[in-house]
Amino acid sequence: MPKKKDALNKKDSLSKKENKHEDTQEEVTSSDTTDTIKEFGQLPPSPNDAESPIHCLTIIGQVEGHVSLPPQNKTTKYEHIIPQIVGLCDNPKIKGILVILNTVGGDVEAGLAVAELIASINKPVVSLVLGGAHSIGVPIAVSSNYSFITPTATMTIHPVRMNGTIIGVQQTFEFFDQMQERIVAFVSKNSHISEARFRELMLDVGKLARDVGSILVGKEAVEEKIIDEVGGLSQAMDKLHELIESEAGELT
Repeated sequence: MPKKKDALNKKDSLSKKENKHEDTQEEVTSSDTTDTIKEFGQLPPSPNDAESPIHCLTIIGQVEGHVSLPPQNKTTKYEHIIPQIVGLCDNPKIKGILVILNTVGGDVEAGLAVAELIASINKPVVSLVLGGAHSIGVPIAVSSNYSFITPTATMTIHPVRMNGTIIGVQQTFEFFDQMQERIVAFVSKNSHISEARFRELMLDVGKLARDVGSILVGKEAVEEKIIDEVGGLSQAMDKLHELIESEAGELT
């Protein structure tokens, strides 16, 4: 009897240890997920094969570049987005990426870096503009394989602006013009709008009060051939699944 009792106690002890180990793993996983949501504003890719093969990438608030913005600003940090995209490209469980934008724009070079990276992703990418994709958000919105915009979302197209001390010489204006041409060329290459028409919208003086540029609302962005289609989340997800199936068919 004592031996049997000892065996039962040992079994109970092992069972408790296993349960404790499982609880610890769950706590660690939960903690990691919470930290990821706090840091990046989104869920990490799930290791479970049964989960969706689509990852959601959000571009929200202001695109932060080399200078840190005040803590009260809602920002998308390019140093967070870039390694995340690299990880998604290297993850075989992720078959497609949905990019959701609601951004006021921000740092030009950081925004173009993110846009170029999205355009070079080796998996199907669909973008969805919610609320707005203004300024440097326009190149990011068109960097996907297919783009959507909701009926009430807006896109502001305007010339490059710069804060801080500016030297009033010819070279400064040439630099501005060069930077604008980089944006114009990228948008034209990754959408169906011509460079000339995009430049017209960028320099229009009749659309914005005390400013230069244009505001396009939903259907107007599609009519100008910047965005592919008016639609919401369901349409974007359907299109992404379609692109994933199409790519899988080509591989087989």
